[in-house]
Amino acid sequence: MTRHTKRYRRRLALTLGTALGALTLGATTAYATPTWTETGTAHVGTLTHGQGLASRADGSLLYRGLASVPLSLRVKGWTHVGDPDVARGYAFDAYQGGDTATKKMFAVTDPAGKRTTYEHALDPGELLNNSFAAVSPDGQWLVSGEWGTMSRLQVFPAPVLNAAAPAPGANLPQAGQISLDKPVTNIQGCDFTDATHLMCASNDAAKEVLDVTLDRPLDGKPVTGRVSTAFAIPQRSVCKGTFETEGIDYDAARGTLRVEMVPPAPCLVTTAVISYERG
Repeated sequence: MTRHTKRYRRRLALTLGTALGALTLGATTAYATPTWTETGTAHVGTLTHGQGLASRADGSLLYRGLASVPLSLRVKGWTHVGDPDVARGYAFDAYQGGDTATKKMFAVTDPAGKRTTYEHALDPGELLNNSFAAVSPDGQWLVSGEWGTMSRLQVFPAPVLNAAAPAPGANLPQAGQISLDKPVTNIQGCDFTDATHLMCASNDAAKEVLDVTLDRPLDGKPVTGRVSTAFAIPQRSVCKGTFETEGIDYDAARGTLRVEMVPPAPCLVTTAVISYERG
């Protein structure tokens, strides 16, 4: 065997080893798109439960509906509450005002029931809609969304949990947004399944749950999100007409995903809460 042949074989072995290592690393870090299997449906009153839901540590569920807005907030102009979230025992709610509102508001309720509000003055081009609140798994970032067809999700430092968040009374600023690789329409709620994945309920024509994959965990800087369809939400009712997708929740401790669907009138008084498990 010549020295040239030996050198060639060493280079070939090194190349193959590097390629194999890269393939192995890719196999361990690649995200396998989960499948979701429907496991059951519950029915709740729309007036108090039909805007959204969030799971607590003990497995119980926090619901929000049109009648959930406290009178003390309603008289201040906060007339709509969106899909909530629970993080570290704190409940996070997203509030919006009327058509002339220049701010949106997030309310944080501590485990003892004390509520504190944090207002955000609308930035140029920002819609007044405040559809949901979703807290990142590390408790540091609060994700929310507007309405219509959008190519972004909004990110704020999570009040109470993030030391960078301002005190009550000061303006809550946006942090780096999530820029989506394709537009989404009428997002009613999102929830994290892990640090780089959000499941979002869309009230678009297809009535579907979307999987948003972030290029890295939220850190207060701009992040890109890759959007794919997870599944279509069942539309089942004896009433005929247009259904409305509402809130979504992922109970990480139990691996249960839940999404709400409001049927057409007159059946809309009852909301379906459809449960799934990861396949």
